Amino acid sequence: MHIDLSGKSAVISGSTLGIGFAIAKGLANAGAEVVINGRSEASVGKAREALLKDTPKAKVITVAADLSTADGADKLIKAVPSADILVNNVGIFEPKPFEDIPDGDWQRFFETNVMSGIRLSRAYVKGMREKNWGRVVFISSESGINIPGEMVHYGMTKTAQLAVSRGLAQSLAGTGVTVNSVLPGPTRSDGVIDFFGKIAAGEGVPQAEIEKNFIAQFRPSSIIKRLAEVEEVANMVVYICSKQASATTGASLRVDGGVVATIT
Repeated sequence: MHIDLSGKSAVISGSTLGIGFAIAKGLANAGAEVVINGRSEASVGKAREALLKDTPKAKVITVAADLSTADGADKLIKAVPSADILVNNVGIFEPKPFEDIPDGDWQRFFETNVMSGIRLSRAYVKGMREKNWGRVVFISSESGINIPGEMVHYGMTKTAQLAVSRGLAQSLAGTGVTVNSVLPGPTRSDGVIDFFGKIAAGEGVPQAEIEKNFIAQFRPSSIIKRLAEVEEVANMVVYICSKQASATTGASLRVDGGVVATIT
């Protein structure tokens, strides 16, 4: 299968590092013009440089905007008024006991992980509908259907994304616009590497041991028994953004290494 996205434009929120950057690189390698987004000019500039080093002929636009706010979303939308592909990837996570999560954290997680995607989707779907072609992808998580007790507020936002994604897909019935969610499992993203690195340094043990212990303790149902690589998640996203994936919509597609122990 050859995926060709030449002539298509793609906005990827939160795409300076990790899964988001891998998605931007994958879409660029398929020929799409990509919009890299991050909170600072320095971060988007560094990501653009890294992407062009990997794919010198890539068409790359950068927009620095904090999508946890309505003003930040407006800034991105004004800079890039239309897109053929939207990947709602920006997100935050933080382990914290339920009784220690204040109202402000619940609101902060919801604004960043859920409202960012709602605002961008609302802005870009109209143009997709008019062209009768478009792809909207929400990067959710296996935590959306397998709520982690150590970060319930995060799991809540990932479940909300699944609801928004399915409902939006149904609202676009009969058009050429598809809407899907991708559910990564534990993935070796920059944020996760940093998180495990701090634990390893604090305990004085190799990071590989921390990762292995995490899977054994918190995700024992994993079939692959390891963290996924960001490229493995990006590959799924590139496919569902392709012309070949036109019959896949309203779906929740797991790239979780088999963590969720169900057949549906």
